[in-house]
Amino acid sequence: MVEAIYGCKWSLTVYRLLADGIHRPGEMVRRVEGLSPKVLNECLRKNCRFGIIERIAYHEVPPRVEYAITPFGAKFIRILDELE
Repeated sequence: MVEAIYGCKWSLTVYRLLADGIHRPGEMVRRVEGLSPKVLNECLRKNCRFGIIERIAYHEVPPRVEYAITPFGAKFIRILDELE
């Protein structure tokens, strides 16, 4: 898992955005030059499968989705920081 995350170019960037309070995918794409919605969605899905981040869907019109770091994710990110 560490290898898959650390090898991903965008995962660490997504963690920093979440830590800075950026929780919506559209805002993430606007904040990071070169990050496409397709690549971001793949990165978010992968991190959700690993349990590092969670997807929060609001049943509104228009639909709204936000992402947050899980308690496991917070521990995992601390480990990645130590590796750096």
